[in-house]
Amino acid sequence: MFEVFVAALLIATAVGYAWSLWAGRHRSAWPVHRTVFFYAGLACAAASLVGPLGQAAHESFTAHMMGHLLLGMIAPLLLVLSAPVSVLLRALPVGRARAVSRMLRSPYVRVITHPVVAALLNAGGLWVLYTTPLFHWMHGSVWVHALVHTHIFLAGYVFTASMVGVDSDPHRASFKLRAGVLIAFIAAHSILAKWLYAHQPMGVETADAQFGAQLMYYGGDAVDVLLIVLLFTGWYRATRPRSASSDRARATSS
Repeated sequence: MFEVFVAALLIATAVGYAWSLWAGRHRSAWPVHRTVFFYAGLACAAASLVGPLGQAAHESFTAHMMGHLLLGMIAPLLLVLSAPVSVLLRALPVGRARAVSRMLRSPYVRVITHPVVAALLNAGGLWVLYTTPLFHWMHGSVWVHALVHTHIFLAGYVFTASMVGVDSDPHRASFKLRAGVLIAFIAAHSILAKWLYAHQPMGVETADAQFGAQLMYYGGDAVDVLLIVLLFTGWYRATRPRSASSDRARATSS
């Protein structure tokens, strides 16, 4: 039942994105690579929850950790890079687009998307999952399983968007703050992976737990390197000096 629901949700999301592209076809051309990022992100989310990997995650900690990386880190990164909010705003009528923009400027969204809050929800949720009985409850209840995976995905998406989001963000934090939070998050994620290597969850074989912890450590590092590159690339683009020809072109067009 859970897999059927997830598959239906993912299909509806894929169709919704395609409709948004079609509805905004009268605007400027949409970059193809962003569409590729979106559907690749959906594919990663699907692979983590539906099919062989999703089934194996109930028995293998290594498979579970692979699903965690796909759902909580890789899929959110790809989806953030696809600029889904921009696609939606392009598709909506002016009135509804303004309503969405007002929601994005709301105090609630400002708090949730603050880098410190987003990092605490993301890393803190993982520490709670693996250092409390929640990990075992997740495998014994469909509802807990669904809630945990929903949190993992949403927390991963919000954190990634707060760090390197390409959509317009009225609450974008400074580069220094985002860089500091990212360093702290990487440390918390790495320490948790090392803790899991030495303290495997109850009922998980030592070899399986250690391999899963190594996957979390090195796989997480690979994604974190991408975040660092994207963060500094965005900073460079925002602060690099403008060329004289560019300034003349701007002056001419104005």
